[in-house]
Amino acid sequence: MKQIFLESHNIKNQCSGLGQFNYHLIKGFYECADDEFKFIVHAKNIKGLKAEFGDFFKYQPYFSITRYRYLRLPNKYTIWHSMNQNTKVEPRFEMPYVLTIHDVHFAEEQDSDEKASSVKRFKEKLKRANAIVYISKYAQKATHRHFDTSGIPEYIIYNGNPMADTSIPENYNPELKISGPYLFTIGEFVPRKNFHVLLEMLKYLPDYKLIIAGNSDRPYLQKINALITELSLEDRVFIPGKISETEKKYHLKNCEAFVFPTLKEGFGIPIIEALSYGTAVITSDNTSLPEVGRSFATYWKHYEPEYMAQKVLEGIDRFQDQEFVENAKKHAQSFSWKNTAKQYLEVYNDILQ
Repeated sequence: MKQIFLESHNIKNQCSGLGQFNYHLIKGFYECADDEFKFIVHAKNIKGLKAEFGDFFKYQPYFSITRYRYLRLPNKYTIWHSMNQNTKVEPRFEMPYVLTIHDVHFAEEQDSDEKASSVKRFKEKLKRANAIVYISKYAQKATHRHFDTSGIPEYIIYNGNPMADTSIPENYNPELKISGPYLFTIGEFVPRKNFHVLLEMLKYLPDYKLIIAGNSDRPYLQKINALITELSLEDRVFIPGKISETEKKYHLKNCEAFVFPTLKEGFGIPIIEALSYGTAVITSDNTSLPEVGRSFATYWKHYEPEYMAQKVLEGIDRFQDQEFVENAKKHAQSFSWKNTAKQYLEVYNDILQ
């Protein structure tokens, strides 16, 4: 039986895009139930994974010391799959190596020791790789712009949609309930998410409130809070921090629009999550976002506040057409984690031929 090692320790943070990717791809492998492969899941919280997936997977406990060359895992596998380009955990021995690239944002940062270290680590991954999988055409183009991948087989496999099940428990009572129409967004509180431009936009949307959810334990929160105070938005902007999946579903369904002014994305899962509910999506016209949202999202070309507000109203108006709403839902549901997992199985077989 072919043993596939999944370097998936980022699964621990499922409030991040990488954590979501690791969890849902692993779940996709579980749903495929292919007897040809035995997967070894590398994770810290093995107990929680065993409770959900039982003995379908083998589990390798994650310890941070395995990031160091002489303390790497002593095992050899049929294939090592590095599930994101940033992980520092690498195999001790040579073996077939699959690399998933979500983005190369680090290559576009200002020069620094940290950037140099990231670039060096990434180039070492490229030298190991027998196959590269990009999560979007944009991710592939960005990688080619900065790195030489010639001679390495390449694939584009889109992420699936985590909102395959859009149901919400009957009579669910959200922890944060907003009276009146509101906008919703979610993500890590880092500068590239660009949340602060939404606050300046609210001046031109006086009837709307705003929820910004996600891991807010970041320095960027200080900038957000300062701007809320400066613009006197304390009663219109709400920052609940990390929220449950059910809470996220509730707000995706009940908000007037999902607003996502991010500056850089490798894919943009929140877009398809919102479209799954037939909710209007207004997002940035950059990186992978038009590739994922297609004609169903409304796009900001720049971030002038009044213009942004006009685009929000335009996006909401488009979703008054029920036929358009149903087509948006179908588009969102066309992204399937089970299909994504099947395509990865094909990659594994390709490099073993």
